Amino acid sequence: MKIAADTNVLIRYLIWDDEAQAEAAAAAIENADTVFVSIIVLCEIAWVLQRSYRYAATEIANTLRRLITARNIEVDRPAAESGLATLERGGDFADGAIQSDAVRAGCHRLVTFDREFAHLLNPADVVLLGS
Repeated sequence: MKIAADTNVLIRYLIWDDEAQAEAAAAAIENADTVFVSIIVLCEIAWVLQRSYRYAATEIANTLRRLITARNIEVDRPAAESGLATLERGGDFADGAIQSDAVRAGCHRLVTFDREFAHLLNPADVVLLGS
């Protein structure tokens, strides 16, 4: 069976901070043939790990990498890798996923007010507004 996992299920599975919920999450994930994890869920996981659990960027990257390389996980690999690369360069996972989507959509420029994000991109590929 193929399932899609919500953020809260994956957080319980990864963090194991609530025994009953973690066990239920593990049973669902480990008994599925395939677990689809949307890029939005990965963005939310990165945010929750940073904000609620105070994980450092390297810990978030390691946790997400462990998740997306699991045998039964299906994910938008290019977007996930772009998110991880941006996270590892000091940016946000979500920004990397946004960049990946922009490239795949054939966009000529990414427009942003986010200075930190803009500085991580090739200057020819980004327009920083409000500068």
